[in-house]
Amino acid sequence: MPGLVHVVDDDESFRTAIERRLKLAGYEVATYASALELLESALDDEQAGCILLDVRIPGLSGPDLQARLIASGSTLPIIFLTGHADTPTTVRAIKAGAEDFLTKPISSEQLIDAIERALAGQRAARAQRSRLETFRAHLATLTQRERQVFNLIVRGRINKQIAHELGTTERTVKAHRHQVMEKMQVHSLAELVSIAERLGMIGANEH
Repeated sequence: MPGLVHVVDDDESFRTAIERRLKLAGYEVATYASALELLESALDDEQAGCILLDVRIPGLSGPDLQARLIASGSTLPIIFLTGHADTPTTVRAIKAGAEDFLTKPISSEQLIDAIERALAGQRAARAQRSRLETFRAHLATLTQRERQVFNLIVRGRINKQIAHELGTTERTVKAHRHQVMEKMQVHSLAELVSIAERLGMIGANEH
């Protein structure tokens, strides 16, 4: 299955029409008449999917629901639907991380394109999170001294400087450096620097 689409809209005929279109395209669909209905359902963040959300639903509005989901740690991409293009709302929702903003009526092509983009973005974000978790796991295997050497290498220090700073010999630094590269599973200094940046250990201008 390509993914589960959560459709939140108070217009029953619209929900039914969208559900039919999406099921024809091979998606699983769950529909909700209000934002609260969605909040009360146990959303599975791990499943591939996205949320189609009407901006002007009675009760909790689309952007308010977006804020609640973000606060709860949800990473499901949100595509907003609106019957009236309202620029301030659009800007606010996009700034808060909305994936897309579609104005009704929507063609099936537009809808599927937006959903495919949202799912591709979700897959990329997941892959990145999983890479970061792998890097953190590798980092946790370094000894305290290897960690110090790692921190100095990625800041552009050469072996001689590192030996001087740590009060040890260049030969020992070389051995530590070799261990750091092995444990972090990298083959070059550039890869090591890139990992340190992605883990937030150094800023882009620090090396």
